Amino acid sequence: MSLNRLVLVLNASYEPINICAARHALTLVFKGAAVVEEVSDRVVRTSRINIPVPDVIRLVRYRRVPRQNRSVSRKGILLRDGYACQYCHRRYAAGDLTLDHVVPRSRGGASVWENLVACCFPCNNRKGNRTPQEAGMVLAKQPRQISIHAKHRLMAGNETAWNRYLFC
Repeated sequence: MSLNRLVLVLNASYEPINICAARHALTLVFKGAAVVEEVSDRVVRTSRINIPVPDVIRLVRYRRVPRQNRSVSRKGILLRDGYACQYCHRRYAAGDLTLDHVVPRSRGGASVWENLVACCFPCNNRKGNRTPQEAGMVLAKQPRQISIHAKHRLMAGNETAWNRYLFC
């Protein structure tokens, strides 16, 4: 349905701050709190008019958004790593992946963005309670915290319309 479609929300300074459903985006536009920056090819039909569904909206007034430290989550790690094992580089379904601590918890490794990677069960068992270097395994990429730009890019939305506003 067109009203459940994801819309990128920009601050008045054109900085991406959120994503929301098209229904909420249209409400913000009709209230005068936001303006449409990019329009999708979808429309909502009423008895009198056709309303184009936005892909990107911009708030009229600047909203101060506090810097957020993204909380670590399984879903976030899997999205960041593209549902691929970081050791054998194969893509898997979410249920076939586990989270691996690069520096094992028994050696003081914390459960933070920079120490967690997506890993398949065979690779996780092979690595065991060792570091990747000790196990002779190489990480596909160095793990790091996900940024707000990367979060939006990873979400299922109209990426072509969002490209002009996301920097990562």
